[in-house]
Amino acid sequence: MSRAVCPGSFDPVTHGHLDIVSRASKLFDEVVVAVGVNASKNRLFTAEERMEMLREACAGFGNVRVAGFTGLLTDFCSEQGIAAIVKGLRAVSDFDYELQMAQMNASLAPIETVFVPTAPEYSFLASSLVKEVAALGGDVSGLVPPAVLERLLARLAERAAGQA
Repeated sequence: MSRAVCPGSFDPVTHGHLDIVSRASKLFDEVVVAVGVNASKNRLFTAEERMEMLREACAGFGNVRVAGFTGLLTDFCSEQGIAAIVKGLRAVSDFDYELQMAQMNASLAPIETVFVPTAPEYSFLASSLVKEVAALGGDVSGLVPPAVLERLLARLAERAAGQA
């Protein structure tokens, strides 16, 4: 069975992320969406919240599961029997960074990285931009799943109320 991982922080998950997961699910028998759990990083959502949102957003894919991981992605892949990392590329600048990461990962474990170009309609999309635009009152409803939008707006409102 061919198994791949789509790693990320997914803070929050966007339609761009889901596009890559959907396309990976057609290429591999199983896809693990792996949420990086790093307590030292300041995230809008906890790791468990991000995994919950991903489980809901990926529920329609029969061969996709969500898991959290700490430490090296290559260790997670070895433990899970995963042979490929799937990464979405938005621009040439992504490729420069991701190629270096792919080569480092290959030096650590027998794992291949598969690059999937982002669909043009999502080429500008980044979780950080979604959070920033939403925090400033912009409409991000077309960029994230409805359940994610609801949680995003609620969390931003909580944060704004806490600062008032």
